[in-house]
Amino acid sequence: MKKNSKFANLYLVIIFLLMYLPIGVVIVFSFNEAKLPVRFTGFSLKWYQELMGDSAMLQALVNSLILGAASCFVSALIGTFGAVGLSRLHLKSKGILEYISILPLMIPEIILGMVLMAFFYMLNLPFGMLTLLIGHTVFCVPYILMEVKARLVGMDPSLEEAARDLGASSMRAFFDITLPLIMPAVVSGSLLAFAMSMDDVVISIFINGPKLSTLPIKVYTQIKTGVTPEVNALCTIMLAFTVIVLLLYSLIRSIRRKKNR
Repeated sequence: MKKNSKFANLYLVIIFLLMYLPIGVVIVFSFNEAKLPVRFTGFSLKWYQELMGDSAMLQALVNSLILGAASCFVSALIGTFGAVGLSRLHLKSKGILEYISILPLMIPEIILGMVLMAFFYMLNLPFGMLTLLIGHTVFCVPYILMEVKARLVGMDPSLEEAARDLGASSMRAFFDITLPLIMPAVVSGSLLAFAMSMDDVVISIFINGPKLSTLPIKVYTQIKTGVTPEVNALCTIMLAFTVIVLLLYSLIRSIRRKKNR
């Protein structure tokens, strides 16, 4: 048993190193004085200063945050109501509809990007934030739909039926009973969709306009001229913000648990 526990601990250490060592390298080299991330030559904050003065990079970050939040919100509405609707269908073709609903996840991104570009060109839509929003919503909806659908499978349908028997309308029963129960799945699916939207490059390149740039596209285009440690500084700031949000969320949950006791 002791040998097994040692191997398990060693396995966990290796997994955590593989997961977090690259992130640690990014953080360390964001404070590197040299431009090339090859050797640490000295501690410096100049890349953070240059990042604060790089209006193009900051604007790309703002565009990505707006796009991610908007596509996440629209996808949450479509995915949640779509999952609820599919769960209440009793058709032989239900399996086919569920398969079609997650089809954007199975199509290669380059194919999906080309299809969306041709579709928007056919509709004569100007390429920009609108086309990016529609495109990101297309591949974000399945993430939320799958999460909510899985939660609905494990939910007791008699709860909503009891609310209906007590006189509640279908909408009242949904918002008072079903929605609070599936909300954790909606939130987790929305966070995953937001992360995928913030990370997308391939589809965004096909449907992006000439006057708009998102953060992944900005970083990708800098590869031709060389990515500066400003990107490392930006990643470190975003990582620190994420960690702070998670810590605050954990603190709020622990406080609420103590109050409930």
